Amino acid sequence: MPEHIGPLASRSPQAPFGRVLTAMVTPFQQDGSLDVGGVQKLAEHLVACGNDGIVVSGTTGESPTLTDAEQDTLLRATLEAVGDRATVVAGVGTNDTAHTIALARAAEAAGADGLLVVTPYYSRPPQSGILAHFLAVADATELPLMTYDIPVRTGRPIEPDTFKRLAEHPRILANKDAKSDVAEAAAVMADTGLAYYCGDDHLNGAMLAIGAAGLVSVVGHLVGPRLRAMVDAQLAGDTATVAAIDAALLPVYDGVFRTQGTITTKAALNHLGLPAGPVRLPLVDATESEVAQLRLDLAAGGVEGFGA
Repeated sequence: MPEHIGPLASRSPQAPFGRVLTAMVTPFQQDGSLDVGGVQKLAEHLVACGNDGIVVSGTTGESPTLTDAEQDTLLRATLEAVGDRATVVAGVGTNDTAHTIALARAAEAAGADGLLVVTPYYSRPPQSGILAHFLAVADATELPLMTYDIPVRTGRPIEPDTFKRLAEHPRILANKDAKSDVAEAAAVMADTGLAYYCGDDHLNGAMLAIGAAGLVSVVGHLVGPRLRAMVDAQLAGDTATVAAIDAALLPVYDGVFRTQGTITTKAALNHLGLPAGPVRLPLVDATESEVAQLRLDLAAGGVEGFGA
């Protein structure tokens, strides 16, 4: 692995991007424009709540609706806000390898600590194409890379044999797993040594139990300290505490993903007076009934600011 300067240098080989990361929503103004001040305020809030990493321009960040210039502004604003207190991972994945490479190089120029690269979607490439895509992106910069396996969105899984090939690359260090196949995740971790990050909050406890390095969470916007406590307990071998925290968070997991994660997270943040703003089409803001249900769910999960 090449030497990398910045907060990533303090991370361990077992957790190269940190332990508790939140896939940050992208705050917008009411007119739909990027809220740069809100980006920085929200990033600072996440770090203060126990996150040692932030992912920008990911699925939760509405990356398909962001222009390349907005992604660059978002990344630079986040880096300026958090400094060396957290890793900042840039989501650069698209369904076009050349475009992904361009975004990766722009992220490197801006100072990102790493790259999150989703499986190319819509085109439904074979495994050989998926492999070639990731290797081309990894070769394009000196940044460490986390693949993102979420076949429910991309239409294609990253298969175990492909992970074995990917793990041979010195800059492909980790995978964000949203495949929801714990048995396969355990096998791939054992076979490849890749650091796995749970990308499905409902499986946080299960993935930590089988050796996941950490979490790339959505509910981290709302319960960062509790996720930090869960990860710390796992590292200390206190599995009873892990199970207790995870069970208490089930209503939060259910509530945030009852409708759609970005929609509900922005609704919750707006309720708390934190930067979020509206979503961009084709997403639509939560309805009054959806917000009412979300408040009940979050109250049941003990989220501060959502009392009965």
